[in-house]
Amino acid sequence: MSQWPEAKQEVLEAAQRMLAAGLVVGTAGNISLRLPPQGGRELLAITPSSRYYDLLSVDDIQVVDFEVEPVEGDLPPSMETLLHIGIYRARPNIKAVIHTHPVFASALAVAGLDIPAILDDQVTFLGGEIRVARHALAGSPEQVAVILAALEGRSAALLPNHGAVGIGRSMREAFTVCELLEKTARIYLLAQAAGKVNNLPAEVLEAERAFYKRLQSGSA
Repeated sequence: MSQWPEAKQEVLEAAQRMLAAGLVVGTAGNISLRLPPQGGRELLAITPSSRYYDLLSVDDIQVVDFEVEPVEGDLPPSMETLLHIGIYRARPNIKAVIHTHPVFASALAVAGLDIPAILDDQVTFLGGEIRVARHALAGSPEQVAVILAALEGRSAALLPNHGAVGIGRSMREAFTVCELLEKTARIYLLAQAAGKVNNLPAEVLEAERAFYKRLQSGSA
């Protein structure tokens, strides 16, 4: 019997919702939730590698420690588990990480285009301009480093020729970040097609960035 049934259920439901929302196709992407430490070991629950989300059960969600040592479950965890662990180590307030392959955000990632600060909710909830990380092999320590750099001061980043990552202080927040990122990417591409993109004024950007920082610190 699982020690973390509710946490694993939360990961499972988020993974199936991610599929239903069209943020991934097939077995792509991955989702994790930070668990309370146990005996000094930092833990996370994460989706398994190469499994269809609509066929997953709670027992298929894997629990590993921050050394990727198995704690509960007998399936291989996502090949990008090191990315999730790297984010948790660098951002102690983050409780959930979601890696997606959304169409519009991925199009910008293929083009190598950052998303400038164009929307109020983009800045107040994502942190501002969304940056494309540098190229690195998926699942490698270098990938962790370049994505952390792109995520600095932000809740989302684009992965070149790959997809996107969204993080949050809860699973719900992380999922909302992913949805908001895709909405922002779509609006940016439509504005470009319309022939003009107006960035937020500098004074508005500064005020909204300050709100984002307060929100992340829990003082908003």
